[in-house]
Amino acid sequence: MRAAEYETVIGLETHVELATETKLFCGCPTAFGGKPNSHTCPVCTGMPGSLPVLNRKVLSFAIAVGRATNCEITRFGKFDRKNYFYPDNPQNYQISQLYLPICRNGYVEIDTRAGKKRVRIHEIHMEEDAGKLLHDAYTDCSLVDYNRSGVPLLEIVSEPDMSSSEEVTAYLEKLRSIISYIGASDCKLQEGSMRADVNISVRPKGSSEFGTRTEMKNLNSFKAIERCIKGESERQIELISEGKSVVQETRRWDDNKESSKAMRSKEDAKDYRYFPDPDLLPIRVDDEMIADAERLIPEMADEKAERYRKMYSLPEGDISVLTYSRPMAELFERTAELSGLPKKSANFIVQETARYMKEQNVEAKDLKFSAAHLASLVKLFDEGKVNSAAAKAIFAEMFATDCDPEEYASSHGLMMDQDDGALREAAEAAVAANPQAVADIKAGKQKAMGALIGYIMKETRGKANPAKAGEILKEIIGQ
Repeated sequence: MRAAEYETVIGLETHVELATETKLFCGCPTAFGGKPNSHTCPVCTGMPGSLPVLNRKVLSFAIAVGRATNCEITRFGKFDRKNYFYPDNPQNYQISQLYLPICRNGYVEIDTRAGKKRVRIHEIHMEEDAGKLLHDAYTDCSLVDYNRSGVPLLEIVSEPDMSSSEEVTAYLEKLRSIISYIGASDCKLQEGSMRADVNISVRPKGSSEFGTRTEMKNLNSFKAIERCIKGESERQIELISEGKSVVQETRRWDDNKESSKAMRSKEDAKDYRYFPDPDLLPIRVDDEMIADAERLIPEMADEKAERYRKMYSLPEGDISVLTYSRPMAELFERTAELSGLPKKSANFIVQETARYMKEQNVEAKDLKFSAAHLASLVKLFDEGKVNSAAAKAIFAEMFATDCDPEEYASSHGLMMDQDDGALREAAEAAVAANPQAVADIKAGKQKAMGALIGYIMKETRGKANPAKAGEILKEIIGQ
C-alpha cells in the first residue's frame, strides 16, 4: 500500500510542571536553577524513614484544570508507587496515580480545517518529577542533580483522537491556554515546564483497528513534534509496506538528524508493578474543595475572544494576539477602560507592544509599563497632541522605563504644535513653494497632497498635526 492509503493515529501524554512554590510532598522550593542538590531534603531524595505529605495547592490546581477541561473529578482517590530503577529516581519508584486518577473522561475542543473537533481526555493524574542527569564529557561520568526531584506534575493523557501534527499543535495550544490562564503553569515547552510524549501508530484508511504504537520522547517544540510525527509515520508505513512488523517501543527523537532511535521496549502497567503508596493517606474531595478550585478558573481565552468580537468588533488577528495570554488580555482591557478607546488601545498592543515583546523576548507578565501609561499615550495620539512618529518614540521609552508619556513628550519636544495660526502660515508657504503639487491636486491627483504635508512637517520640525494640516491645505487650495 502507498503512504496515501494510510492514516496516522495520535495520542498524547502531556506533562505539565505546576507553578507551586514548594514540591509535591515536601517543603523544598521548586524554583528553577540553584546550586545542584540545594533544593532537597530527606523526602525528595528518598531517604529511609522520611514521610511525604501532599501539597494542597497541587490538588487544587489539578481539580481546576480538570473542571476547565470538562473532566469528572474523582471524589475518592489515592496515590500509587510506579517502580522502576534509574539514577535520577532517588527512591527507585515514582509516586503517581494509576488506579484512581484525580480527573477522568474530559475533553477539549480544537479548531481544525474541517471545523471544530473534540479531543477526549482519558485522565489527568498527579505525580512527582524525577531528578536530572548531567553528563560530563571531560570526566566521562554522569552526575545527578535532585533539585527537580519531587516537583509536582500533572500528566494529561488524551485518547488517540488526533490524526495530524496540525491537530496535535492545536490541542497543545488549547491546553497551554487553559492551564496558563488558570495560573497552574507557564507551560513553556522550550523550558520543560510542558513536555509531550507522542504515541503514534498507522493503519489503512477506513480501518477501525489500531496499529502497533510507538512512544516518541524528547519533544520540546511544536516544530519538533511536527517533524517527529511525519518522520515516525513514514518509518512505520515503510516497515509495513516491506512486510515487517512495527515493534511497540519507546523511541527518542533527534530533531537535528530528523530521525529517531529505539530506547527501550514499551512497558505496560504490569511492568511497573504498581501498588498503593502506604505512606500517603487517601484523597477525599468534597463540594467545598471543588468550589474553591473553580474560583481559580477565570474567563478563558475563547470566552474573551467572543466578547471582544461582540463588544469591540476587532479583527480575528488582533483578538488572537490580545487573548494569547491572560496578562496580555488584562493589559488590553484595563487600557481600553482607562482610555475609552478600545480599538486604538488594541492597535498599540497588537502593533507596538507585541513587536517589542518579540524583539526583546519579553512576556506580557513581565512588561514594565502600566496600563495607565499606555492609556495616556493612546489618548495623546487620539487627541492629536503627538503624531505617529512621536508616539512610537514615546512608546519605545515607555516600554523600557515606564515613563509618563505626557511628561516625556513635553520634555523632549514631541508635543505637536496646537497653534492653528502658525499651521496656516506653514500651509500657505507649502502651497506657494509647490505650484506643481497644487496643480496635480486640482487635477484630481490626491497623492500629491503628501508632498505638501511633508513640506509642512519639515518646516514645523515634525510638530504639526498631519490631519489638521491636510484640512487647512484643502481649504486653501479650494478642494
